[in-house]
Amino acid sequence: MKITSLLALLMIIIFAASCGSKKKVVTRKKDDVEMDNRGEENRETPAEVVDDVKEKLPPKTYHYRIEDYIRDYAPIAQEEMKLYKIPASITLAQGILESGAGNGELTRRANNHFGIKCHDWNGEKVYHDDDRRGECFRKYKHAKYSYRDHSLFLSRRGRYSELFELDPDDYKGWAKGLRKAGYATDRRYPDKLIDLIERYELYKFDSGSARIAAPRYVEKTPESNETHVVQKGDTLYSISKKYNTSVDEIKKMNGLNGNTISIGQVLSVK
Repeated sequence: MKITSLLALLMIIIFAASCGSKKKVVTRKKDDVEMDNRGEENRETPAEVVDDVKEKLPPKTYHYRIEDYIRDYAPIAQEEMKLYKIPASITLAQGILESGAGNGELTRRANNHFGIKCHDWNGEKVYHDDDRRGECFRKYKHAKYSYRDHSLFLSRRGRYSELFELDPDDYKGWAKGLRKAGYATDRRYPDKLIDLIERYELYKFDSGSARIAAPRYVEKTPESNETHVVQKGDTLYSISKKYNTSVDEIKKMNGLNGNTISIGQVLSVK
């Protein structure tokens, strides 16, 4: 009798343990499903939305950087204008656009404000990803040498010779001529230069006598704005929402093949 009771008790214990084990398995599977669902939701979130929550600079901070850049380099641009007849406004606008107002990686590493590649260069070099990975760029000890190299680059190449026949204050002719001569492949390049020149009144430096003072930034409302200067935290998605357009439309207007943009880049948005 006692043996029968012990066997019955043992069977009850085994049965209870078996039920408990199954319950735990079901709980783990449920947890796994919930985690998978959350992961799926994250994968459907556009990368641009994630980028939008990055820390952003206070309003107009980047414009102050441009103004600082102008104060620092306008005297050099004017000196180059006297020697090589390139409008200071054009040189400054190109420097702002191509160096990210002095904050681009290539500029910080190599004092290269105009993105001039090595070619037949015998000086110091750095390697930087551009159209291809690890391209060779010229490195300068000081920004003024980058400005001089820019002047030599334009003045010593025959394809730019027609530009030097323009009136000294014809910055629009220079901007369009640079694109026509093959300096840039971006079809909006002239508009970007002209926009910077007119926003910051860089044409005043073409007279050769303008004092270096804090330039006046002419701010435009989003409704009348045709271009946007990329600031820290900007993405194509956030810019498209600001100007009530689409990412594809911005890419099409600016000849972009991917979603990469850089601080200081001027994008057409209308």
